Amino acid sequence: MSIGNDCFYCLKDQRLDDLMIEISKMEVSTLYLFKEQTYEGRCVLAYKGHQNHLTELDDKEYALYMKDLARAAKAIMKAFNPDKLNYGAYSDKLSHLHFHLVPKYQDGPSWGGTFEMMPAKKVLLSEAEYIKMINLIQKNL
Repeated sequence: MSIGNDCFYCLKDQRLDDLMIEISKMEVSTLYLFKEQTYEGRCVLAYKGHQNHLTELDDKEYALYMKDLARAAKAIMKAFNPDKLNYGAYSDKLSHLHFHLVPKYQDGPSWGGTFEMMPAKKVLLSEAEYIKMINLIQKNL
């Protein structure tokens, strides 16, 4: 991490804790459950080092990150059985390589369109519900 880096993925501070719960450290990344659960099973996979773009990874790092991404996606698909899994790699405001893995359901929000990053009406769960979801994902990793 460079001096002056204010990235919450690197600092692992309260900003990260307010948004996500760690599910598992993976080979070159960390998988988090997004606390806002409008899209049941929504997660984020953050690269372990502070990189901004996929293009900054060498071939080996890239292959390992894609392997982690596929493994996380398979676990989410098995755990929640969505109709589709959307991938979002937005980093306009936070320059750290991460993917949103967003399960979509035909009768659910934003079907047929782009998922909302931060829906106005937030779906937050109890601690027990988060733990249940995390255990289900971990079981399928």
